[in-house]
Amino acid sequence: MSETQELTLSDVAEHNSKKDLYIVVHDKVYDATAFVDEHPGGEEVLLDVGGQDATEAFEDVGHSDEARQILDGMEKGKLKRMPGDPSPPDSTSASTGTQSTTTTSPSSSDSSMSIAFYALVLLGGALAFGAYKYLQAKSAGESSK
Repeated sequence: MSETQELTLSDVAEHNSKKDLYIVVHDKVYDATAFVDEHPGGEEVLLDVGGQDATEAFEDVGHSDEARQILDGMEKGKLKRMPGDPSPPDSTSASTGTQSTTTTSPSSSDSSMSIAFYALVLLGGALAFGAYKYLQAKSAGESSK
């Protein structure tokens, strides 16, 4: 792209249909029209964010590097924020022009909670099995008397 086009949010909002679809991710405008039918998550996902800032939705999914390369190929221009426009979801990455990366791996506290929950389920199962065997043996002992 030899010249970077600047579009406002109101310009982008006009492109919100399946046949003409723009999205904004990290203050860059992308023409997603040709990709609507190919999107692995389905066309509804793109149509829901069409004509608006899709940064948060894009990052929440945790797109792959390949998806980011595809996105780069659809770049139409840069977003020109006007007074009164909503601020970007992550103002630090938008102002520096860098893309923030999200990690999809669980944090250490989430991981330890998962292990604790798993251990609790195993312990509960072992106690339930022990109680079952105890009651079964007690029942067999009473019937033999």
